[in-house]
Amino acid sequence: MEPEFLYDLLQLPKGVEPPAEEELSKGGKKKYLPPTSRKDPKFEELQKVLMEWINATLLPEHIVVRSLEEDMFDGLILHHLFQRLAALKLEAEDIALTATSQKHKLTVVLEAVNRSLQLEEWQAKWSVESIFNKDLLSTLHLLVALAKRFQPDLSLPTNVQVEVITIEVSTKSGLKSEKLVEQLTEYSTDKDEPPKDVFDELFKLAPEKVNAVKEAIVNFVNQKLDRLGLSVQNLDTQFADGVILLLLIGQLEGFFLHLKEFYLTPNSPAEMLHNVTLALELLKDEGLLSCPVSPEDIVNKDAKSTLRVLYGLFCKHTQKAHRDRTPHGAPN
Repeated sequence: MEPEFLYDLLQLPKGVEPPAEEELSKGGKKKYLPPTSRKDPKFEELQKVLMEWINATLLPEHIVVRSLEEDMFDGLILHHLFQRLAALKLEAEDIALTATSQKHKLTVVLEAVNRSLQLEEWQAKWSVESIFNKDLLSTLHLLVALAKRFQPDLSLPTNVQVEVITIEVSTKSGLKSEKLVEQLTEYSTDKDEPPKDVFDELFKLAPEKVNAVKEAIVNFVNQKLDRLGLSVQNLDTQFADGVILLLLIGQLEGFFLHLKEFYLTPNSPAEMLHNVTLALELLKDEGLLSCPVSPEDIVNKDAKSTLRVLYGLFCKHTQKAHRDRTPHGAPN
């Protein structure tokens, strides 16, 4: 990928260097927030509300935050904020001057945060590295989660989503870019909320029928995967890494997926997320996603999201099989 192309893609200001392949190879994949996303009014409003909340919370300690990107990375303010919100004392030094001590402090704070939020490290949309490297999206995900946990009445702007660009190193084509939409806050009003589908109603009004639906879909899936020598016993868990989902889509939709396009044996949540994201993009291109589905929900084994994804394939191909069995000229 030529540097000029990267400048256009990332909308980098003059004088700011695009990432080198050597830099990316160390981290595998990096996420960038282009200037157009930074200037989104709802994105700016979210930062303003969170900063005012932090400053109001830490007012007794005379701490003032002026930039979420620049002031949160070393763990100092997060340390004070979490202690005040959770009403507990963390065993971490108050002042950390070196990068090593700052990272250690940040690690202590984030481990305590994740325990409080009942999150495994891989489930969190932030990490010690991303916060320490001043990743604004990670910092916002963290602060939104803290606000929802400790001050649920805080009026955050709803449905804040921004376009991000991910750059990763591909062994053959060098740098590879992809545009994605990242959701920062939830839908909350009828105007914002996406249309409800059959599974919203099913889980709400007839939860006792969920197992019957699962059984029908599992039978359908196993019929289609039988020629590959695969079978599914647990619908909730076996689709979380995206492998069986991609193979099923390939079988049903006639796609050939090269093994270099996905991870056949994913070893990390990031690789699982890559697989599921690819599967959802294929389904979206085929018009088989009637409602938005977050790839993170599939990886986190959310039953409703998994059913929602499989239901589109189930409906299309069971109806097709029915039409193929119906004699020509027979009444509907």
